[in-house]
Amino acid sequence: MKVRDEYRSLTGPEKAALLVMSIGEDYAARLFTTMEDDEIKEISQVMANLGTVSSQIIERLFVEFADQISSTGSLVGNLQNTERLLSKVLDRDRVENIMEEIRGPAGRTMWDKLGNVHENVLASYLKNEYPQTVAVVISKIKHDHAARVLAALPEPFALEVVSRMLSMEAVQKEVLDDVERTLRNEFMSNLARTNRRDSHELMADIFNSLDRQSEQRFMTALEDQNKDAAERIRSLMFTFDDLGNLDPAAVQNLLRNVEKDKLPVALKGASESMRELFFSNMSERAAKILQEDMQTMGPVRLRDVDEAQGEMIRVAKDLAERGEIVLVDTKGEDELVY
Repeated sequence: MKVRDEYRSLTGPEKAALLVMSIGEDYAARLFTTMEDDEIKEISQVMANLGTVSSQIIERLFVEFADQISSTGSLVGNLQNTERLLSKVLDRDRVENIMEEIRGPAGRTMWDKLGNVHENVLASYLKNEYPQTVAVVISKIKHDHAARVLAALPEPFALEVVSRMLSMEAVQKEVLDDVERTLRNEFMSNLARTNRRDSHELMADIFNSLDRQSEQRFMTALEDQNKDAAERIRSLMFTFDDLGNLDPAAVQNLLRNVEKDKLPVALKGASESMRELFFSNMSERAAKILQEDMQTMGPVRLRDVDEAQGEMIRVAKDLAERGEIVLVDTKGEDELVY
């Protein structure tokens, strides 16, 4: 029987068939579950007619495969792509369980994940549990987080938990496993569902991107239909005037990152107090140049002002997501005390 040893003569389907045959039955079976029926038929037919192939060709095939994988362009890893991939190889229930776990707070272990749950959310769940169970949970999370959770619990209940912790001996592994399993099945799965983006937050981001006239038109119409929704969206929106709550260091950071041609246009349509905020955080020379630019540019279209201010808001949000500045929410509990 003739042995094939000419690599250049291999077709694409033949390379695919050789790769499938080389990785073993278990991995090959997984690959087949991701393929369409016509793809499986084509590869199967090629496999049946391959004949004997030299080890040198197999080795070169793997080298080429590794080279192509390492030179692959950018990939997009997100929740949607992950869920779509899992849906091709797993049943719906397993996919939903895995995605709920992923959507939940970050962390390698259950106790790591709990450390990333807001203390009010965790306390709201734990106040309905037995004090002994809560004592176990509190003893497993970080001390600073445990303190905030205790403070958020009703005082008589929190004191009972403290009492249980003081008298608690080493927790048996079976008990710990049972608590961890309950947290995963009940609390984390529900939290993952509720963590899916609130529709009001989504609309607030969309409204932030509208020009001023369109925003006012939509908001007015929404107020007529659903006043509560309109008020909630307005409270979630971050406006250009909210940048006035930034501390000096944050303003200076924003100035370093915003495009220089956007700043004079944005400030042209800003209030006097907003202008002064930015002028006071620049050198005297830079502030003078900026003021001169604003004077010489003449009238500016409101649409251009909205676009420039919107760009500054986006830059500020990007900086906040990277932890470089803090966006102060004076509508909630984030107001700073000096």
